[in-house]
Amino acid sequence: MNLKLSSCTLAVHDLNEALGFYLDVLGFEVRNEVEAEGTRWASVGPPSQPDVQIFLQSPGANPGASPADRQTIEDLMAKGLMGHRLAFVTDNCDATFEYIEAAGAEVMQEPINQPDGVRDCAFFDPSGNMLRFTQARQVNRALASRRAHAATAPQAP
Repeated sequence: MNLKLSSCTLAVHDLNEALGFYLDVLGFEVRNEVEAEGTRWASVGPPSQPDVQIFLQSPGANPGASPADRQTIEDLMAKGLMGHRLAFVTDNCDATFEYIEAAGAEVMQEPINQPDGVRDCAFFDPSGNMLRFTQARQVNRALASRRAHAATAPQAP
């Protein structure tokens, strides 16, 4: 099986505010924007991944949700309990952090080295969705070379 992510959906409080963040701060492109039956939604994505769509829509955009369900979702979003999480790969975590922080995004985590060998940071988008930016940690080449040599060197009896 060869599976690839095609799309995902994020609930947003204000579509215009969300579009401003994803377009102006992250540099994404609008893939689609629809207004129908009293609701409006848009999909965006990074220019480097033209087949990926991140749908941005208010909780009320789901026609199957009752008014009570919509209100519950709005209440959970207002408390920060409904945020979703997305992870992006970057080639420079620190530069990405500085750029997004300077744009005024709410910092969730400053850049740190994680135990799994990556360096990452995290922000909240204007609707409380967490966005994590991850960079593979650079391995010291001299140390990696010594380890590779030691692993392949013949062992003394």
